[in-house]
Amino acid sequence: MSPTITVYPARRIHTMDPGRPVATAIAVMDGRVLSTGTLESMRPWLDRHEYTIDDSLRDKVILPGFIDPHTHFAMSSGYLGVPYLGPLESPGLCCSNPGLPAREDVIGKLRELDAETPAGEPIVAWGFDPAMQGGHLHRDELDAIVPERPLFVITYAPHVLYTNSAALRDRQVPDDLDVHGVGRYPDGRLDGRFTEFEAHKAVVGSSAVDLVQDAGEQGLHAMNRLATSAGITTTAELLFGLTDPDREWRLHDAVYNAADVPVRMGLISYEMTMHDNFGEQAAATLRTWHEHNSPTLFFHGVKFLADGSFPAMSLRTRFPGYLDLSNGVRNDIPWPQLHERMRPFWDADIPIHCHTNGDESIDAALDALARLQHDRPRFDHGFTFEHYCISSTDQARRVRALGAQASVNAYFVHYRSQLHADQGYGPDRSEAVARLGSLEREGVTFALHSDYALVPVPMSPLTAAWVATTRIGTDNATVLAPGERIDRYRAMRAITVDAARMLGMDRELGSLEPGKFADFAVLDADPFDVPVEQLRSIPVWGTVLGGTPHPA
Repeated sequence: MSPTITVYPARRIHTMDPGRPVATAIAVMDGRVLSTGTLESMRPWLDRHEYTIDDSLRDKVILPGFIDPHTHFAMSSGYLGVPYLGPLESPGLCCSNPGLPAREDVIGKLRELDAETPAGEPIVAWGFDPAMQGGHLHRDELDAIVPERPLFVITYAPHVLYTNSAALRDRQVPDDLDVHGVGRYPDGRLDGRFTEFEAHKAVVGSSAVDLVQDAGEQGLHAMNRLATSAGITTTAELLFGLTDPDREWRLHDAVYNAADVPVRMGLISYEMTMHDNFGEQAAATLRTWHEHNSPTLFFHGVKFLADGSFPAMSLRTRFPGYLDLSNGVRNDIPWPQLHERMRPFWDADIPIHCHTNGDESIDAALDALARLQHDRPRFDHGFTFEHYCISSTDQARRVRALGAQASVNAYFVHYRSQLHADQGYGPDRSEAVARLGSLEREGVTFALHSDYALVPVPMSPLTAAWVATTRIGTDNATVLAPGERIDRYRAMRAITVDAARMLGMDRELGSLEPGKFADFAVLDADPFDVPVEQLRSIPVWGTVLGGTPHPA
């Protein structure tokens, strides 16, 4: 251990340690927090060891580095270079992609791609949003736009894949395909819609993601820059190993174990790929992968998918289902088998993360967890409900009773709730999406995440905190389900110390206490002083990771 100390004075420091919440200086040694307080209170350290004072943050506000515990950097970086069909402006590798707000704009873009693409090559495009762009695409419609070459269109949240007839012929998809999530016309013909991963496998081998090559190290560096500009110092890939675990490891290892990396990355492995590749040895194999953990790149747990997507309208709901009285689909594992597929990881003390967007899928995951607890009771097991979008108050009580936690996408309240009141789910469920108030009242630990960039919301923890505290809709006027708001302090916990809890890293991250990593979010204004309505507008100077500054 090097005894050299660097002290960062600041306008104000919020430690998120309730015992010593505010400071005006923070001392760092060997990449970890040594002391917080004032220059005078640190004298017992400074009088004994060499130190320097770094004044570069003196007029800034410092908080623990923000943590987004659920993103998809490698996958998202691949989409940056794919033709974009979404309704909102979206980043690309070299510049922003303009939004295509109307269905006619999407059709025009597909025709342009057909004219520009060399003969014989397929077209892969992504970003289509059925709720904003006129409903789901279908095979006959796509045949009229792109009649000859294979066409694959992936929704913004990549849970639905649309194909034309040429793509079905190219992939030799049989007309009598009998797989969960495969769409058909009333006359029984395949309609070209494949919803969720079990259906995707029947067309492209694993998932729609197999159609897109990630952008490699360049893509991850681009995503890291976006994270730094949002004050994020730690995130996690929630579908590690979806396509090629060996390649994905080499890519992450090259970026996140390099010197001066600005972001720590957690890896949560996708169970379907683990099951397909390793069978009964999946849990034991994942346990060996944990041996590769470093301070900046670490494995944590396994990911299951119980249903579909909120924005792509493929999640599962309780009665009465969707506005048209249909419903979404469960994901790759039939629900009665869910607890048995989870059991090896539960028995190996590997934390389980379960993607559950709709209340019916939350019930399925709760039932599976109850079976596991009945057979082998455990405390502090880290079972995490991912997204937890459409839920009910009784489910919050049951989450608490079973000792689970929730990583919640609260962005949808502002960006999607009013849209889906008329598209998909109806007003009751859409307005009450992301029931943080209910979770808080039941004593459930929860965090806020973005799922970036696979859903049409930004990656901005301060925006997430603004949504959680105000619940203001897209019209910037209506407060949606006001009883589900939380206060400012709890929202800031949900992007710092409680977000670290989701990744099993709250001993190392999430607050500025002695011994924890010296990771800071550096802001130009104080999120505890500005009106709550201004939280999302606070400028971010950048971050500090392990004591090393990274300006945005």
